[in-house]
Amino acid sequence: MKVNVNESEIDSSENKEKEPVIEEVAEETKPMLDYSNIKSSKDIDVPPLLIDQVIGHEESIETIKKAAKQRRNVLLIGDPGVGKSMLAKGMAQILPHETLQDVLIYPNAEDSNHPLIRTVPAGEGKKIVQATKASSKGYEEKKNLLTMFAIGAVIVIGFMYGRLLESIIACALILLISIQLKPRNTTLSPKLLVNNEDKRFAPFMDATGAHAGALLGDVRHDPYQSGGLGTPAHERVEAGMIHKANRGVLYIDEIGTMSMKTQQELLSAMQEKQYAITGQSENSSGAMVRSQAAPCDFVLVASGNIQVLEGMHIAMRSRIRGYGYEVFMKDSMDDTEENREKLVQFVAQEVKNDGRIPHFAPDALDEIILEAKRRSGKQNALTLRLRELGGLVRSSGDVAIEHGADLVTAEHVLEAKKFSRTLEQQIADRSIIQRKEYSMVNAEGGKVGMVNGLAVLGDRSGIVSPIAAEAAPSLSKNGGKIIATGKLGEIAQESVQNVSALIKKYTDKDISDYDIHVQFIQTYDGVEGDSASVSIAAAVISAVEDIPIDQTVALTGSLNVRGDVMPIGGATAKIEAAAESGLKKVLIPKSNLKDVMIEKKYEDMIEIIPTETLSDVLENILINSTEKDNLLSKMSALKNKVSDTVSSSISKPTHN
Repeated sequence: MKVNVNESEIDSSENKEKEPVIEEVAEETKPMLDYSNIKSSKDIDVPPLLIDQVIGHEESIETIKKAAKQRRNVLLIGDPGVGKSMLAKGMAQILPHETLQDVLIYPNAEDSNHPLIRTVPAGEGKKIVQATKASSKGYEEKKNLLTMFAIGAVIVIGFMYGRLLESIIACALILLISIQLKPRNTTLSPKLLVNNEDKRFAPFMDATGAHAGALLGDVRHDPYQSGGLGTPAHERVEAGMIHKANRGVLYIDEIGTMSMKTQQELLSAMQEKQYAITGQSENSSGAMVRSQAAPCDFVLVASGNIQVLEGMHIAMRSRIRGYGYEVFMKDSMDDTEENREKLVQFVAQEVKNDGRIPHFAPDALDEIILEAKRRSGKQNALTLRLRELGGLVRSSGDVAIEHGADLVTAEHVLEAKKFSRTLEQQIADRSIIQRKEYSMVNAEGGKVGMVNGLAVLGDRSGIVSPIAAEAAPSLSKNGGKIIATGKLGEIAQESVQNVSALIKKYTDKDISDYDIHVQFIQTYDGVEGDSASVSIAAAVISAVEDIPIDQTVALTGSLNVRGDVMPIGGATAKIEAAAESGLKKVLIPKSNLKDVMIEKKYEDMIEIIPTETLSDVLENILINSTEKDNLLSKMSALKNKVSDTVSSSISKPTHN
């Protein structure tokens, strides 16, 4: 990988913090860790408790431990795959020990639609139900024997006296009467709603996506409600997850997607620590049944991304904040030796939990750590989106099994990366091939008003996004507008307006009689973000000044209204996309240089040029010409004039 830094940039940054040199930007070649004490991930001890298996969230773990000790509710906010559900499960294992209960429901002799709730120690509920069934078993056997004897006698008598039709009718009546004769202890036998027999830890219930009936409990519909054929009301009652989570943890991911009515009922259950079960459908016979309040003293762990707060009931969040903790989880951790060792532990955990893939050799562990660095998007960080990284671990294991290997090696990990690419990466790959076939990205020569911008799909997939600009005579009195097309989002539209200020500042042409049209070519899914503002500015200035743009160069960066190039996201993915498209150079913000971690195969394919100002961008992307020199000279003179004005205003004395 070649990094080109202009001498002027080096001179101007002598008093600034030292920028990373090329050796720091390039991928490391030495081992990530000292593996002298282990031969593979098999030698790594996996902690028995889930809370100790959570990687990189020390502050969140401390909060969870405090919440578990005092039985507080918790709201976890963070990106998908950072360990929110694992923290919730781990919390259930460290809750203070409490005697669990079984919940039984009995019929109510006075009001059949209001069954009675009873609680007993865990394991006793099943014994009570079995004892009740055993006591009625003898009666049933005797009743069945007498019924068969009576039916047989009627048939024999009917046959002897030639009354077969009457005997058949009599047998039917006897059978019907037998069905109606239910023993009292059978009709009064309880139903076991919640069974906590043989549970070592506090119950953990994942209620993510559960409808109201599954969450709060429900009463099944009974189509036979007359003639004694109906099912007793208490037999149709079903416990909800809030009841099964009694004295344990109730976990709800994306709680903001739950209806407000359900959140209100859940809030009532949290406040009262008990909740009556009734039918959730108004059109069901179960709506007439309402049990006594069943215990539901649970700890709520809710989670989601930052947008989930918009859908949360105000009172729900207020209760969590007032009687618990809100935790914002990180998506990356510092790249230290200790955290690298934690990633090795993570690999060992994934292998153990999967149970079908071999362990990882040291060189494979190095590749996983390196991939964690790349996915973080920052030079000195490791990603904590470990669910996706775990997918690479399992894919690497599958490749090793396919090759008949006893250990996963670095070659297996590299091969797995090709097969486990995300949908966005696959779409980007096909887009690059398609654009090459139709010469949409032509990496040679120069064109006026045409620039190779860079964009990202998803989190880690880059793509070349051509941008075209043209200055056309205005047909209205209010000319001088910049009109952008390509399904631009709100932020992208604002960045276009910011660029218009720079065009008016740096061009000496009167553009009031012209409308400048900017097109994001074939952006069918829309454009969002401000990382294309540098590309827009370059394309528009090229069109207005009639200076060709070097088509072997791609660029990305955000511009402020003063012409400074600001940092952007996805720098590594964008550089790799430019290299895949056959481009020779790429301009990126200088502040993003430390975040670049491209794969080795791209290092000799692309030259990276850091930029700080719009002048730096134009100097490196416009083809050399007299017009280019005049434009840069004018921009330099304007910059010096502004600096002199500021200096004189500062040094000028003031009089009070």
